[in-house]
Amino acid sequence: MKKTGMAKSDAKKLMGKVAAPGAARFGSVDTTAVDRREQRKRDQALGLVPFAVKLNSALVQQLQDLAKERNVELNEVVADVLTKGLSG
Repeated sequence: MKKTGMAKSDAKKLMGKVAAPGAARFGSVDTTAVDRREQRKRDQALGLVPFAVKLNSALVQQLQDLAKERNVELNEVVADVLTKGLSG
């Protein structure tokens, strides 16, 4: 491989590390990301099941606004709204 090809390959590797999801940024707070496998185990222990749906963007915006108002996660708001809707 030519010298320029090696330099290009090294640059791609470096850019991949910078753009990686867990890459640290200068001046940012160090937040330790939870491993997906560990998060899945925690969710299963709590009895949580992933449930993907497609919703209208206006409805999603209402849910997000409600979550901000209550200062809770979106998952909690959706669970609350579904529980109230299904019970009555």
